[in-house]
Amino acid sequence: MDGLVQQLQKQLVDYTASLFHEGFLDEQFNQLQQLQDESNPDFVVEVVTLFFEDAERLLNELTKTLAQPTIDFKKLDAHVHQLKGSSSSIGAQRVHRVCISFRNSCEEQNVEGCLKNLQQVTHEYSLVKNKLETLFRMEQQILAAGG
Repeated sequence: MDGLVQQLQKQLVDYTASLFHEGFLDEQFNQLQQLQDESNPDFVVEVVTLFFEDAERLLNELTKTLAQPTIDFKKLDAHVHQLKGSSSSIGAQRVHRVCISFRNSCEEQNVEGCLKNLQQVTHEYSLVKNKLETLFRMEQQILAAGG
């Protein structure tokens, strides 16, 4: 049993390192993890789950706003700004980076740039969501194995 737990923990450490190396996560995610302790063992999962819910709501709003015949760039920028902040707060670096570009397109009132950025931010969000869900599943496997 001990060998299995050690093997799973090594996989978790390697996987987490790859998320930083590939730029999915930044130092903010480490800081989030440091806030988790015995009194609040699900802190990171809870915060990240709130991010998922918020991001999906904002992506829907962005899609709706960009589908309007006349685009309200101030409203669009406000949604992107929110997504940028929430992605930064959990350390979702690649989502955050696309949001910066997206905000520039909003400022320039560049419809094509906004559409391209929406596609890119949706893609990056989907990737980081899958990666974090995998990370949380790995943590659950370690706990289930007695680690």
